Amino acid sequence: MVEIVDAKFITSAPNVSAAPESEEQNEVVFMARSNVGKSSLLNALTNHKGLAKVSSTPGKTRLINYFDVTFIDRDSSLKTFAKFVDLPGFGYAKVSKSIKHDWEKNLTDYISQREQIKLFIHLIDCRHPHLDIDTSVSEFLFESVRENQFILQIFTKIDKLNQKEQNALRREFPNAMMVSSSKKRGTHKIIKVIHDILQESTDED
Repeated sequence: MVEIVDAKFITSAPNVSAAPESEEQNEVVFMARSNVGKSSLLNALTNHKGLAKVSSTPGKTRLINYFDVTFIDRDSSLKTFAKFVDLPGFGYAKVSKSIKHDWEKNLTDYISQREQIKLFIHLIDCRHPHLDIDTSVSEFLFESVRENQFILQIFTKIDKLNQKEQNALRREFPNAMMVSSSKKRGTHKIIKVIHDILQESTDED
C-alpha cells in the first residue's frame, strides 16, 4: 500500500521564471477550471485539511503554489519525494481582460516550458465532461507534453452521479480516473498511480 505521509507548502510563484530551482523531474501539476474541486482533492490526497485553501471566491488565486510531498510504500518502506504544483483555476471570467491574458499566458508558458514536470493532472467536473474549455486544455496538453511526461484525466465529484451515469462516463473515458474528495472515493488509487509514475522516472535515472 502506498500512502502520502507528509505534505507542506513551500512557496508561490507568479510565473515559470520565478519557479523553484530543481534538477529533479518530480513535479505533479494539478490543473482545473475554477470550482471543480482541485483544492479539496489536494487536501484529500495528502490527508491535510488546510494544505490547499478552498476559496469561497472561484478564480481568486492567481499564483502557482508548490508543496513538498512524501510518499511511502508500506510494503518496502521506501520513500518517494515529489512536488505537487497547484495551478490557478482557468477559465474564470470575473477578472479584467488584461489580467486574464497575463494569467493564461503564465499558465501556458509554465506548462510548455517547465521541464521538471513529470505528470499533468487535468481535473474535470464529472457533471460537465464536454465543456469547450476542458477540451481545449486537453488538446493543448497533448500538443505540449514531452515524451517523458504523462497526462492523467480525473473526473471529480463522482458522488454526484448515479451508478448508470458513472458507468457511461467510464465507457466514454476509459483511461480516466474517478474521485470523490468528500467521500474519499478513489483517492488511494490516484495516490498509487502518481507514485508509480514518479517511480518510473526514478527507475530510469
